[in-house]
Amino acid sequence: MISDLTLRELEEAPEKVRVLINEISSENKEYVTLNEETKKLADHYIEEGVVSENYLVDAQHIAIATVYKVDALASWNFKHIVNLNRIRLYNAVNLKYGCQLIEIRSPREIIYEE
Repeated sequence: MISDLTLRELEEAPEKVRVLINEISSENKEYVTLNEETKKLADHYIEEGVVSENYLVDAQHIAIATVYKVDALASWNFKHIVNLNRIRLYNAVNLKYGCQLIEIRSPREIIYEE
């Protein structure tokens, strides 16, 4: 799944990073968007102190992944996303508001190369 937030972030990325998304076949891509449900969940993360308002976009990434029930969210952001304490806090908020738990990993933990 690729969110509209990710696509916006890629616009600012170096060319060699932007083109990587083209290596994923269209049959393996699903596009998802930030909507009212995901915005509300992201706001809950902030209200509950998981991250500050300065990191709203990070909270929105987690909310999108949670609401759209991704198998695992991959990120290189070790400060606000791939962080054991924060993962526990995101999941505590998810449980509190009736959402599923989210798996958050670094790309190295998800991608298997042969």
